[in-house]
Formats: sequence, C-alpha cells, structure tokens
Amino acid sequence: MSGFPKYVSVADKRAVAARKLKRLKKQLPDIQPVLIEGSKIATTWWGISWNKNLEGYADFSNRISRGRSYVKNGSIAHLEIGNGIVEALVFGSNSSPYQVRINIEKISKQNWEHITELCGHSIDSLDELSLGQFPKDLKTLFMSQGDGLFPTPDEIQMQCSCPDWATMCKHVAAVMYGIGTRLDHNPILFFKLRNAPYEELIRQSIENRLGTMLENANQKSDRTIKDTDIESLFEL
Repeated sequence: MSGFPKYVSVADKRAVAARKLKRLKKQLPDIQPVLIEGSKIATTWWGISWNKNLEGYADFSNRISRGRSYVKNGSIAHLEIGNGIVEALVFGSNSSPYQVRINIEKISKQNWEHITELCGHSIDSLDELSLGQFPKDLKTLFMSQGDGLFPTPDEIQMQCSCPDWATMCKHVAAVMYGIGTRLDHNPILFFKLRNAPYEELIRQSIENRLGTMLENANQKSDRTIKDTDIESLFEL
C-alpha cells in the first residue's frame, strides 16, 4: 500500500467545494463566495498588484502560496471587505467552514498625504483609477514597500478558527488571494480596506489642473493681434 495520499483532481476538489457551498447556502443564503473562472486568480492591475505585493514580502512568500490551490478550488464560501477588515468562511477538512478574520491598519496620514500630493495631474476620473489607467511612475509609487498604498506584513493581523498554529494558515492564505479576486471586480474596495478616501486622489488632480489653467489665464500672451494686422486680415 502506498504511503502517499490519494490524488484528487482539481475538478473533484471543485465539485466537493460546490456541494459544501450548496449546503451552506441553505443556512446562510446571503454568503458571497469567491469563484475563480479559468486558471488565473487575478486579471486586472489592482488584483495582480495586490498579489504581487503579498508575494514580495519575505514574511509571506513561503506561506502565501499554500492558499492558491484553495482559492482556485472554490474553497472560499464567503468573503466580505469592510473598513479595514475582511471576514471570510473557508472550507477545509471539517464539515463546517473555518472562520477567517483579517484586520488591515489604516494607511498613515503621512503616507496618504505624500501619495495624494504626488498624484498631481495623473488621475482624471474614477474610471481611470478603477482600471489602473495611470502613469507607470504612479503605479510604482502605489506599490512602494513601506510607504505606498499597499499594506506591509506589520500592518496585517490574521486570525483563523482552524487548529493550525501558523499565523498564516492555508485558509488565511486563500483569503489573502481572494481579496485580490474581489479587487478585480471592484477596485474601490481597496481604498475601503485601507480606510483611504479615494475621492481625494481625483480631487487633488482636478484642483492641480484648475490651478494650472488659472495661472495660464493670468499670463500675458505674446500672441495678441495688432490693430494693423486686424485691418489687413479683414481687408479694412
């Protein structure tokens, strides 16, 4: 007899998770599962950048990968993002899902003021912000470790009801990836998660543009047409 565990395909794992989800929905009809279509966990700039940020920290890099298969298999039965908090239910070996709670600290006032100031003329609308359609240097600023928009490991607290002693168990890791999937569908949730008023980014850009327009309006132009030129132009 082989000592290796029996191989279970991805399709079978997804089928098991789907059955568990169906039963759970009878008890909790309002749950919001994370369902991945295709092989990619994230597809937009916000979702991909969220995952890259997590994978870029040594504290997370060795453990975060444990959650990839869980989120792909449909094991996240519920994930809800609030102001600085994520609450989730994740299926595991038990018949009942484990409860996961992740708290993320509010972005510091200093970092936020620095970011809004540097945004300058770079973001014109909510659509551009949502789609990640802004200059590369601004994306680099957002992703900057320690003083950017994305949280550091020290700013993230995690809890799970499973018996695993690790701070980041596979259920927590799955939820971390699940957050990226949620950001794919609604990037504004990121600012809710960080308690950051995203409207300020757009307002700052608009104010800067208006200021530039007013400055230009008050400057004397060298392109004034002389009276003699006007007469010549209209053959007076």
